[in-house]
Amino acid sequence: MAEKKMKLDKFDIEILKVLQRDATVSMAELSQHVGLSHTPCWRRVKRMETDGVITNRVTLLDAKKLNLGVSVFIYVTLKNHDGNSLTSFENAVQDIDEIVECHTTSGDKDYLLKVIVRSIEEYEHLLKSTLTNLPLVDHLSSTFALKQVKNTTELPLNNGAVN
Repeated sequence: MAEKKMKLDKFDIEILKVLQRDATVSMAELSQHVGLSHTPCWRRVKRMETDGVITNRVTLLDAKKLNLGVSVFIYVTLKNHDGNSLTSFENAVQDIDEIVECHTTSGDKDYLLKVIVRSIEEYEHLLKSTLTNLPLVDHLSSTFALKQVKNTTELPLNNGAVN
């Protein structure tokens, strides 16, 4: 069953653009920026929160300043592909803090993980002690990011993806 898509107008999209850049903006500033009075703007934000368009408001951290400068992308292939195996693997990765993203993928690899650690040595320890012991792992292929060329938390709301 397809998930119901919410209809968004130009005000909703502008609200989302502003909140993606700064979730701490006051409602007064937000309403002024998008050209609505306070109450209608607040109602739109609350509706988008209730409908799940706005899922969370977070504080973004600088990994390098926190001594977490090594990003590793790992392709994972599992031994089995039945529902229980996939669920078992997906549940196991939830408990590993260094895994900051986990995506199912198409093609000959089953998952793509993004891991953030302090050092290559820390990654090697994580690999040997934890990642190779994840349920039903057949093969892991790691790639280290050399430099981050682009980093955005903003979804591309200008390209017609909404509505």
